[in-house]
Amino acid sequence: MLIYLRVLKESFFFALNALRNNKLRTFLSLLGVTIGIFSIIAVLAAVDSLEREVKGSLSALDNSTVIVMKYSFGATDIPQWKREQFPNVSYDEYQHLTRSVPDVEASTFAQGVPDESIKFKDITSTGVSVIAITSGYYDIEEFEIAEGRFFNESESASGAPVIVMGYEIANNLFENTNPLGKQVRMYGRRLTVIGVLEKQGSGLFGDSRDGQVMVPVNLTRRIFGDNNQNIFAQIVLKPEDGVDNDEFLAVVEQQLRNYRGLKPDEVNTFFVNQVQGFADTIDVITGQLNVIGLIISGFSLLVGGFGIANIMFVSVKERTNLIGIQKSLGAKNRFILSQFLFEAIILSVIGGLIGLFFVWVVSLIASQFTGDFEFVLSPTNILIGTVVSAVIGLISGIIPAVSASRLDPVEAIRTGM
Repeated sequence: MLIYLRVLKESFFFALNALRNNKLRTFLSLLGVTIGIFSIIAVLAAVDSLEREVKGSLSALDNSTVIVMKYSFGATDIPQWKREQFPNVSYDEYQHLTRSVPDVEASTFAQGVPDESIKFKDITSTGVSVIAITSGYYDIEEFEIAEGRFFNESESASGAPVIVMGYEIANNLFENTNPLGKQVRMYGRRLTVIGVLEKQGSGLFGDSRDGQVMVPVNLTRRIFGDNNQNIFAQIVLKPEDGVDNDEFLAVVEQQLRNYRGLKPDEVNTFFVNQVQGFADTIDVITGQLNVIGLIISGFSLLVGGFGIANIMFVSVKERTNLIGIQKSLGAKNRFILSQFLFEAIILSVIGGLIGLFFVWVVSLIASQFTGDFEFVLSPTNILIGTVVSAVIGLISGIIPAVSASRLDPVEAIRTGM
């Protein structure tokens, strides 16, 4: 064991010597490994960061939460032209499911209404994202109220002219003034501010609550109606803990089929989606992105492997005399083999570490330009980069190392003179 530690130490110094004495040649040879590791780990880090951001946005919802709407989270056999003809889920259907489906812990009906302008005195915020929901939304998705409160069931049912604002909207309109109790104009109506959400910060897709407002859905129903093609509606149901998911989904589907009067041979004109299904779809997509990135990056690593092999062949030629002397003094073939293999691995790992350093620098720079979205170089990806670079060095150094170990000591000494 000690002899291999000594070989590793010598190989490390030989690798450093190669870097020091042949800077340009070594740099060009290691460039392929550096680019390859940079490409692979950059792809893995970007996909991991994206996956964490998307799943983080879903973390406010329980994975068992069910979303009923005219669109599907995943792939479906129903053609798009037919799906476009499906009716929106309605408020009456929401009430029916709430009454008829057992084991529902919380539920809400939501409308995706167009962005709107909000005005307070002479200050106007334009392009504000409006979430029209029932009071049950507060029990389904996790969010914090910084000031005031959320609208209650009575205000929700009556469509009261009240509004809960995101931090950014409230700050733009009221600055240092307390917004609670103030009236703003939206949809040509006066709405009373009853709450302000906790500051959340912006995400990669600009989906932060800071730039949104929430109003009772029955308020927007009076304005837009239930049959407006520009309005997107959904029913959200959160089952109680311990409920069998498959059974719950089946009950929801059957109850809505019965309400719509669908015959047994007719397909559903709606989709019963589960948040877990969307998370699984994200896993599939990110997995495919990783595979594509690894294939593309593999070509860079192939070039890097040839570069390492080139360094090692040159190193064998330059040290032919030394190899002959070592073998004449009793050095075994495996000693020579290990020496050059270790050197190849060390050189490759150095190139890989440089690539990892560049990924870290790029991740820091990218995070500065993407708001609260953070590119993270995880320990797992660092380990992957190091192992992959070591494997590339091992594979690339095998042939040069074997050729060095098989040199005849007499011929090696004579050739090196």
